[in-house]
Amino acid sequence: MPKFDANLNFLFTEVEFLKRFGAARNAGFKAVEFPVPYAYPVDDLKAVVSKAGVEVVLFNLPAGNADKGERGIACLPDRVLEFRDGVATAIEYARALDCPRVNCLAGIAPADADPDQLLSTFVENLQYAADAFAEEGLMLLMEPINTRTFPGFYLNTTAQALDILREVGADNLKIQYDIFHMQVMEGDLAKTIESALAQIGHIQFADVPERHEPGTGEINFNFLFDWIDRVGYDGWIGAEYAPAKGTVEGLGWLKRYV
Repeated sequence: MPKFDANLNFLFTEVEFLKRFGAARNAGFKAVEFPVPYAYPVDDLKAVVSKAGVEVVLFNLPAGNADKGERGIACLPDRVLEFRDGVATAIEYARALDCPRVNCLAGIAPADADPDQLLSTFVENLQYAADAFAEEGLMLLMEPINTRTFPGFYLNTTAQALDILREVGADNLKIQYDIFHMQVMEGDLAKTIESALAQIGHIQFADVPERHEPGTGEINFNFLFDWIDRVGYDGWIGAEYAPAKGTVEGLGWLKRYV
């Protein structure tokens, strides 16, 4: 049976962030994920997680200034020291929240950047983070993201991610496979997930084209979730979609699995 976690950046936004943990548990989620914990003292997060009785399964490394359009810094040659500081910060939060995996966003490549330098920077940063995470027993993820939503995003296909995985050569580095992004970029979801299963450390989803809940777009999620379960994926699947109306009103898809 697939197991689903709630992405608190997208779901339960009807309440302020620290109340979303309890709201998720009340709606039937036993686990949560969120991209950016760093605006909150780690002890405050630890307290609300404990009170809600949920597991934290994922958050992101510090990813630059989202208000300025930044979506990660890992491929940017002039941000290496900032990236390494972010690795230390992420480890602190992961320890406190008992979170086993952290996602690394590659970032948006500058239009005039040297492709070889972008690749070498990204690979070296992943190697650095993977080594640091391995000492803590943590999994490092990297996420291909579609270039329609985020033009210029550096890492944008499964094949590219697999090539980089081989180059980095770290056992604790896996792919965060986002169904929404990969349907936009390449389709063939079921067979891609099956063929790359050993390299996938986390899955997220939203329907296409509007990034709403299952049943609002073109993806057959009943088939796909059953397929993911059948091929042997036993990790969490993150609900990372913007509800078409309200969060609770859009959870009809979940009843089949709870």
